[in-house]
Amino acid sequence: MSGQLLVINPNSSTEVTEAIDRAMAPLRAASGVGIKVVRLEDGPPGIETQQDVESVVPLIVRRIRDTNDAGGYVIACFSDPGLHAAREVTRRPVFGIAECGILTALTLGARFGLISILRQVIPRHLRYLGAMGVTERFAGDRAIEITVTELADERTTFARMVAIGTELRDENGADVLVMACAGMAEYRARLAETLGIPVIEPSQAAASMALGRIALGW
Repeated sequence: MSGQLLVINPNSSTEVTEAIDRAMAPLRAASGVGIKVVRLEDGPPGIETQQDVESVVPLIVRRIRDTNDAGGYVIACFSDPGLHAAREVTRRPVFGIAECGILTALTLGARFGLISILRQVIPRHLRYLGAMGVTERFAGDRAIEITVTELADERTTFARMVAIGTELRDENGADVLVMACAGMAEYRARLAETLGIPVIEPSQAAASMALGRIALGW
């Protein structure tokens, strides 16, 4: 099995792709495994609606089916678009960042909260949490009301993330947070330090699991 991990950003944003790539730096250094981050040039600029989610599924499946040199794959969108369909077209491990981010949260605290981009994505998250059977450990989901393409505005984005993270911690009782968008990757460390609780960047969580599977040959 090839050792390279392919991380697929299902949107077309160069900025989000570069942020995910930078988030992989500590994992590259620790594992010595090649991690390649790519974007879908034909994808939407941000995945914000159910139509966006469904539109990228065939693109993701085709990309994974046509890639022969990867040891594993990460779908770097918090809706985990095409996760189960992708697992049907390859024998290599495929990970979704929502599933992995939430599972990691369960190991770090009693109750987890989600920091989302927009209110309109929350019902989709709630459906997924119900399907995963983790709602008893779920504290809440609150949105910063910033689109994917606007996340690069560092000052505004971080201020909103601190405000929403504080509400989730103090009002909802979350003792661990998951950033529910791959485009938030830049803010994880500062947010965790500011709030004083663990904050999970889900692309890192998924890549960590994938690297373990590649190393063990599972």
